[in-house]
Amino acid sequence: MRVEIWSDIACPWCYVGKARFEKALAAFPHRDGVEVVHRSFELDPGRAKGDVQPVLAMLTAKYGMSEAQAHAGEDNLGAQAAAEGLDYRTRGRDHGSTFDMHRLLHLAKERGRQEALLDALYRANFADERSVFDDDERLVELAVAAGLDADAARDVLADPTAYADEVRADEDEAAQLGATGVPFFVLDRAYGVSGAQPAEVFARALTQAWGERTPLKPIDGGGAEACGPDGCAVPGAENPR
Repeated sequence: MRVEIWSDIACPWCYVGKARFEKALAAFPHRDGVEVVHRSFELDPGRAKGDVQPVLAMLTAKYGMSEAQAHAGEDNLGAQAAAEGLDYRTRGRDHGSTFDMHRLLHLAKERGRQEALLDALYRANFADERSVFDDDERLVELAVAAGLDADAARDVLADPTAYADEVRADEDEAAQLGATGVPFFVLDRAYGVSGAQPAEVFARALTQAWGERTPLKPIDGGGAEACGPDGCAVPGAENPR
């Protein structure tokens, strides 16, 4: 079974939701049969690379919150994160474009390091003091920590077209599936779960999707030759080769 997760590194509920989903998956009896794929979704796709601002300023401007409301929201998120064993800085974080991070995540996917890089980016954005938005070398450091080659990461960051189509394709697909926000979990293209649901909800979704998988229905076209563990059948030969 495949679970696809659309998320953004700038999304605190994606950070929390990933931990809750992983808790459910760890307890799932068929977890070894579940493939998890992370897909790109930008909450702020029009933001320029150099446009970085404090999170609290972004919240008050974008959502019309008062400063007190923004502080309260961050405090609540910090508590939710702590309940999942996650570090979360409720003050002093900043906000910017995540496009380059998503491009690096596609490189990491090719190299089998996507999960490691995503975790590194989440920790850096939500728990570390140093920004992930104002310095490409910071992203290179995180890529290396996740097991990627530094030069390969720098090459991607230096070329704005590298993996850009892959990011846009993920985002287009999310729109086609009806996702208007993240995190968005799609189980075997049959079930969708929106938001940072409790682990119990993810557990039920995994169980239901696993139980309702549709097995392949063979079409019998006769005794056509095929290869198997014992070799390949050769017409006219006594034994398979």
